[in-house]
Amino acid sequence: MSSLKKAGESVARQALKVPRAVTAAEAPFIEPAKESTKETMMPWRGWVSRMLRSNLGEERYQAMRKLVFYRPDDIHDMNQIPNPSTKVPISATDPTLYRQFRNPSPGSEAGTIRIPKADEGSTTEDPYNVSHYSRDTTRRYLDEGNPNKDLQQLKLDLMNPDSPEVQEMKEKMEPQSSPGNKGVFATGPSDFDPSGLRAAMSTNHAAYEESLDANMPDHLPYPVWYDKQDEIVAWYKERDLPVPMGATGFGTVPVHRRVARW
Repeated sequence: MSSLKKAGESVARQALKVPRAVTAAEAPFIEPAKESTKETMMPWRGWVSRMLRSNLGEERYQAMRKLVFYRPDDIHDMNQIPNPSTKVPISATDPTLYRQFRNPSPGSEAGTIRIPKADEGSTTEDPYNVSHYSRDTTRRYLDEGNPNKDLQQLKLDLMNPDSPEVQEMKEKMEPQSSPGNKGVFATGPSDFDPSGLRAAMSTNHAAYEESLDANMPDHLPYPVWYDKQDEIVAWYKERDLPVPMGATGFGTVPVHRRVARW
């Protein structure tokens, strides 16, 4: 066995001059290619365009493309998932500035690499914390057993406080739920999650409400045209056109949004 192994190791591998498929018997004697071929493996693609270009001429062919196709010069060829070889320009003046899939790769970038991750202090900072109920504010007040406490309090304030029914409703304002096991499990005490929301047995209503309060949406996003609204209004008034709501720009993406922050 050892002699056969040494004999196999002594065989010099040769690189293919032209990339092609190899058989299992050939594989031990062929040196793997260091890079993939730059020639297309589907030479038949685009044969209709090549035929029309040769018969119509470049000028008439380009005129036909603009008439027939929607956005014929789209850099991604209208593909939802761009090809890795596509070079996306990021400068209107310098054609050498572009971005391409993993070119340059994040590990070879100069300076500090910013790897995308969750915001510090957020509930998603820990990748193992996959619970959604503790931050599901969309369905917070859809449960009839857990209504909006502030809204219920306003309703009770408008009712007769001496009514037995109203007093009973006030008593039910506080949810009668389990207080949780306070981190004491069958295997012993645990302090990996002080809030108690990571495990169903330790979850308590007070921590649940506190987590939902911290995740309630409190931001007001601005449209992309907010900083140049005066310029947009002036453009329409100069041409005696009615000013529309907002600004057009469907299908356009700012350059800084196409460049990864890391």
